[in-house]
Amino acid sequence: MKDTFNGFYAGKRVLVTGHTGFKGSWLCIWLHGLGAEVVGVGLEPYTEKDNFVLSGIGGKIMADIRADIRDGRKMKELFAQYRPEIVFHLAAQPLVRLSYEIPVETYEVNVMGTVNVMEAIRATDSVKVAVMITTDKCYDNKERLTGYKEDDPFGGYDPYSSSKGACEIAIQSWRRSFFNPEDYGTKHHISLASVRAGNVIGGGDWAKDRIVPDCIRALEAGEPIGIRSPKAVRPWEHVLEPLSGYLLLAKKMWEQPTEYCEGWNFGPEAQALSTVWDVASELVRQYGQGELRDISNPAAPHEAGLLTLDITKAKTRLGWHPTLDMKQTMALVADWYKRYRREDVYSICMDEIACFLAS
Repeated sequence: MKDTFNGFYAGKRVLVTGHTGFKGSWLCIWLHGLGAEVVGVGLEPYTEKDNFVLSGIGGKIMADIRADIRDGRKMKELFAQYRPEIVFHLAAQPLVRLSYEIPVETYEVNVMGTVNVMEAIRATDSVKVAVMITTDKCYDNKERLTGYKEDDPFGGYDPYSSSKGACEIAIQSWRRSFFNPEDYGTKHHISLASVRAGNVIGGGDWAKDRIVPDCIRALEAGEPIGIRSPKAVRPWEHVLEPLSGYLLLAKKMWEQPTEYCEGWNFGPEAQALSTVWDVASELVRQYGQGELRDISNPAAPHEAGLLTLDITKAKTRLGWHPTLDMKQTMALVADWYKRYRREDVYSICMDEIACFLAS
């Protein structure tokens, strides 16, 4: 596999929380391919068809651990045992609609779970870089046409979004209180950043109430695809787009610890924004079959109609930029779901990473 990071991750001990999840599994596969010593901490996979399960990445990484980030003592024990140098924190309750059903658990996992991970980082002197993954929904969304910048106010209508806004405030507080860049080298040796991605899509996601898994479940059952919010606009991007940004950011934080420890947006270009209906239509086209039906319900729980990110900062300061358009993105998504039942999934993922790097 092409290494665009010039061997930086080879031999680095990297701890990934939420490694059994959709984004976490892809990140572990990429890190493993780069030669990192990966430690995964997470709950059981959502289904037996998840990317984590079918790729077999759990058997390839250095340690595959089941633990709940709400257990602060356990987090400190694991960090002390495995002594990571780099931490990617992805573990979360990631679903908007589910947050209406379990608001307290959503806050416990997303806010206090993140605090527990930061406290484990603070107690572990081996950690040099920590990238805390939140979401584009952490911003106080007024559904404006211009994208949200990193210094815009945090907020959120639903429990999920507001928990992520609160999570960002906690990260900001820990960075100022315990990981302040001004104190680097004297009081601590940790560079801490938070990252916010758009609506991430890709192979191996089977979560409930997400557009791609909903489409694939209907396609495999031979049923019409029901679209709940056909006109909603989101910053869609293939999972490898933000992960490339996270990996690049962590490398730069390692090299210049006080220059990049702040918030970062990793989303698509403005012209790549699409409605839910258009995304589903392109997936159907790439998959080769399927029928869409509008099942929107005015009485359904509130979900934002428009959300966009401003990625100028990542482009200008990191040199990062998205590389796939919507057709290329959906071609990769459809490719995974068309191949996963008959081919080695780890190889599929490595093929798609190679394709992404060549784009």
